[in-house]
Amino acid sequence: VQLQASGGGLVQPGGSLRLSCAGSGRIFSINSMGWYRQAPGKQRELVATITSGGSTNYADSVKGRFTISGDNAKNTVYLQMNSLKPEDTAIYYCNAGVLSVGSGYFMNFWGQGTQVTVSS
Repeated sequence: VQLQASGGGLVQPGGSLRLSCAGSGRIFSINSMGWYRQAPGKQRELVATITSGGSTNYADSVKGRFTISGDNAKNTVYLQMNSLKPEDTAIYYCNAGVLSVGSGYFMNFWGQGTQVTVSS
């Protein structure tokens, strides 16, 4: 199983970016997907998650600015980021709870990370 994240980049404060993360490989089912971020010198923190049923959860710092969505058929999760601030600068990692083909339990997988830099 692999998670491939894309969509990061450099954006000015107040701008927008859309991250995507697609799962591939021997995926039988995904129960949830999400985004985490890690800024230099800080611990990795939750940004947003979404379950296969569509329930979402957001960090307080991004509520009202970020929107997570998913496409179950494509094993893909998106993060629309609006009104970006310099403090949103970090490496963003996607995460998924995956039941692999032939496996009897869900495992946690991480993508490789994509850099988001908010600066003027």
